[in-house]
Parts: sequence; structure tokens; C-alpha cells
Amino acid sequence: MSTPVHNDSTDTVKPSNFLRQIIEADLAQGTHARNRWAGSPGDAAHQGAGPADPAKIRTRFPPEPNGYLHVGHAKSICLNFGLARDYGGVCHLRFDDTNPEKEDQEYVDGIIDAVHWLGFDWKDPDGHENLYYASNYFGFMYRAAEYLIEAGHAYVDEQTPEEMRANRGDFGRPGVDSPYRSRTPAENLARFRDMKDGKLPDGAAVLRAKIDMASPNINLRDPAIYRIKHAEHHNTGNAWCIYPMYTFAHPVEDALECITHSICTLEFEDQRPFYDWLLDRLAEGGLIATPQPRQYEFARLNLTYVVTSKRKLKHLVDNGIVSGWDDPRMPTIVGLRRRGYTPESIQMFCERIGVTKDYSWIDYATLEGCLREDLEAKAHRAMVALDPLRLELTNWAEVFGSADHLEHCSLPALPHSHDGAHEGAPERRFTLGREVWIEREDFEEVPPKGYKRLFPGNRVRLKGGYVIECTGCEKDAEGRVAKVLATVVPDTKSGTPGADSVKVKAAITWVGVQDGLQAEVRLYDRLFTDAQPDAGGKDFLALLNPDSLKVVNAYVEPSLAAARPDGKFQFERFGYFVADREDHAPGRPVFNRITGLKDSWGK
Repeated sequence: MSTPVHNDSTDTVKPSNFLRQIIEADLAQGTHARNRWAGSPGDAAHQGAGPADPAKIRTRFPPEPNGYLHVGHAKSICLNFGLARDYGGVCHLRFDDTNPEKEDQEYVDGIIDAVHWLGFDWKDPDGHENLYYASNYFGFMYRAAEYLIEAGHAYVDEQTPEEMRANRGDFGRPGVDSPYRSRTPAENLARFRDMKDGKLPDGAAVLRAKIDMASPNINLRDPAIYRIKHAEHHNTGNAWCIYPMYTFAHPVEDALECITHSICTLEFEDQRPFYDWLLDRLAEGGLIATPQPRQYEFARLNLTYVVTSKRKLKHLVDNGIVSGWDDPRMPTIVGLRRRGYTPESIQMFCERIGVTKDYSWIDYATLEGCLREDLEAKAHRAMVALDPLRLELTNWAEVFGSADHLEHCSLPALPHSHDGAHEGAPERRFTLGREVWIEREDFEEVPPKGYKRLFPGNRVRLKGGYVIECTGCEKDAEGRVAKVLATVVPDTKSGTPGADSVKVKAAITWVGVQDGLQAEVRLYDRLFTDAQPDAGGKDFLALLNPDSLKVVNAYVEPSLAAARPDGKFQFERFGYFVADREDHAPGRPVFNRITGLKDSWGK
């Protein structure tokens, strides 16, 4: 039975899972002990000339650069890079750019940034960076395709797509051989070269592997491995007009990069027999090094209240339902980053949910819980009035001798940290004057049962300041409360000997009118009202949460004048907030709500 892995980089014990058990068994048996690595991807001859591979294992994260990565990709990133880190290996970042019509350099740059932000790199022990592009292997892939043709393992099929689909059969009916399946290797090679030379239009022919049209696994019924596509590629330009299919390219890429454990999600499980078949054929021909890579599948992340379909996310962006790919309500990594999630919280989340082969849903509250756990000890506290109501201390001048007098107050920035009570621990400083902003919900002219905050005749403490007694309120022409009136109780300032002379049942947050800062606060919530908006044929657009964003003009305490973009804070009683990384600026503070202090969704 596998034992937990100790990871020196984080000094924590990692729980075991089936992938760790596979890797540990391979290491114990020396499965890849004789692997060689020439310092770059290449065929059997290239790798055979290299030294023993210093990496004990090699994994890879192979995104297609056709969109922005989302939280599901974050799980794969943490898994592949984390396993390589924990077992003395290396994880490659490889762009699976075999589709020239959907890929863009913008996505390449975004993926590199996302992986780095999550805390990973792709270096060998000697510092060499393993950043690769599938398109750089097009030459070898073409050579491999010609070898399959010459060995009788592939043929050019010129049926129409409709004919191919009809002749493929289904789960209850075997496929029918193509009339082109009996061509000789020489005929197939000539026709394949016609495809490469641009002599055939798009869709006129495909190269198919010759396996078994009666196989119960439909993926082995002579799958297409090359198609014609006269399109410019972001990396290779117009050098090619034929492009490999993903199911062909993926195992070839793994083999050239000497990947030991090719980890993917369960939807590729049915493709594993073809993965093995192809690498077996190429190994027989001496084209790739052995032992060849092995594919292993795990259950992808299904997160409640989230849609991860690229098509659906693109619809949200293109139709202005969200402000862009980095909208803080989006499940993209750039969206999570702008929302205020930290790399540490996402890594914690991915570790905590584990790795299994079981299809299940993870509650979004689990992700939020990891964020709270990460920020609890490092997010500086601050007071804020999100729905501000003015409060006047009518006896201020009488108590302090001047209506303009300001009392200097302070509170710890990190009250629960181990050094919170030590000299030199971070503090927030602000002033209390005759008028302050309080939260509107902290006053009730006629209080409900059990209400402990401000109402006529009741006393509360202004947190970090004085005890005050409510005397009444003023209303506007519409009858709405415009100002609360109260008196300050002398000699009750927090931190002074008289602080406990008057007992109160509540302390409320506040912001001084004198030094409070106006700020735009964006109250983000979940984008969908349904826990599974992407399941069961539901119309995900009908499940959009109309309250997923509320923008309020608030007042925040003066310590936040120093907030920098991406700075994380706990707004006392309201939750965790971040200074927006795009719009926050000196003199124009903008804060996004990341999450509340506890899960209250649906309550």
C-alpha cells in the first residue's frame, strides 16, 4: 500500500491517490530508470544519443491555445506540475497547436502567464526550459504517417464525410470497410503526398489508421489521423496544408518528449487503446524511444454554480453578459485572479479535492473555504460602510472642547496572527470625530426582537473608539432616515483604563467622515443560480444570477489609501475584498468582493 509523500517545498504530507501509487510502483520497479534524454524532444536516435534522464518522471500540461484556461485546467496544472515536483521529475508545458483555425498568440501568452501565476515552471534540473509546441513536431508526424502507410497500417480514404460517418457503424453495428481500404502502400503514399502538396481541396480526403472496422471500441474503427486544411498556422505559417488529428498528435508528442506518465481526463479513456496502438507501431519501426509513455485518466473537475464550456464562456463574453475573459465572475484563471483568489488557495483547493476516477460535483463553497483559510492570517483588516448612513455625536464639542477635535484611534491589522499583540505588529490608524459613517443596517428606529445595535436609548461601541448612546434620528422629505443622532460616553475609549466601565452588547464598524475615503465596491456573487447550470440540457442563460454584481459607493477607512492593485483585505463583518488589478488607482479606489466570511449562499 502506498504511503503519503513528504514534499520538502511545502513541508506538508500529501495524501496518496491512484496516480501517486502508479508512479511510486514505477519508481520502485525502475520502469523508467534507463530512459535517456538528449536535452530536447526527438526521435529514438536523438534520445538514444543522450545521457540518462536526470528527471525521475516526466509529465506534461498540454493545453490547446484556443481560449483562456479555467478552474478545471487549474486542477490539471496543479496535478501534473505537482506530481513532477514531488517525485523529482519535470513537467513540460506544451501547446497542442494542431488546429490552425482556432489558435492565437494571445492565448499562448495567457496560458504561460497563468501557469507561472499558479506557482509552477517547466525547467529541467539544469535550468533548461521545457516549453514546447506540437507544431514543431509536424515534420516528424508526417514522417511517422508515411511509415504507417509503408508498413500497411494507414491508408488514404476519399469517401465523403457523410459516407465515412455512415460506414463507421455504431455500438450495435460493426463498421463497413472503405472501398479505398485495399489500396496498396505505394498508392496510399502517392495520394498522401498529393494531400501534402496541396493538390486536393479541404475535405476531399483523410489519412486513416488501418486497425479494425469491427472493433467494439468505435475509436479503433480506422480513425482519421490527418486531414486537409488550407489555413495559415500561427507558428508554421503556410508551410503545411495537412494537419494531424489530436488523437494522432498527442501520443506522438508525448513520445518525442519522453513523457513517462501522460495524465488526462476520463473522456480520453476510450482513446487509450489507440494511443497504445500507435506508439506500439512507431516503436516497432524504431521511430520512438522505449519504454514509451503510458496514459492515465482521472475525473475532471465539476464545480457547482460554474460553466466551463469554452463555447458557452465565449458566448458570455461576446454578448456582453460579462465584461471579458477576466470578469471576476468568470471561472477562468484570469477571472479568478482578478476576483482576488490567490495561487495558494487554488493549489490548496486542488490538493483538498483529491484525484479519483469517480465522476462527482465539488461544492463551490469548498473553493471559497480554501480562499478564506489562506487569507485569514495575511489579509489586513479594514472597516467599511457599504451602505453608508451619517451619524452625528451631538455632545462632541461639549466632551472634547471643540467640534473639530479628532481622536486618534488604532486597531491591529492582523488581530489573529501570532505577532498581532507584539510590539511592532502592523496597525491601522484612523481618527474619530463628530461625524462618522455607519452601516445603514446598524440602526433601527423600532428594533426587532433581539436587535443589539443602534436604536433610541441603546448603547454600542464604535469599534476601536468610544461607547455611544443613540438619542434618535433625522429623516428626509421621503421619511427615510438621513442621519442618526447619538452622544459619546466620556472616558470609554478602547485601550484606555475606562474602556470597560460601560458594558455594551454590540460593537459596530464605522468610518470617520473626516478621513474616510470614497470607494467603488463591486459586490460579486455567483454567476448562476443553479448548482449545475451546464447539466441535463438546461438553458444556462436562463439560470444567470441577476444579482451576480452590485456596484455601491462606499466609504473605507484611511489605511486603504495605501492599497495597491491586487492587495487583499478583510472588510470586517463583510468578507474578503481585493483592490481591482485593472481599475484600482490612487485617488480612485476600486475593490472587488472575493467571498463572504462564511458560506451563506441560498440561506
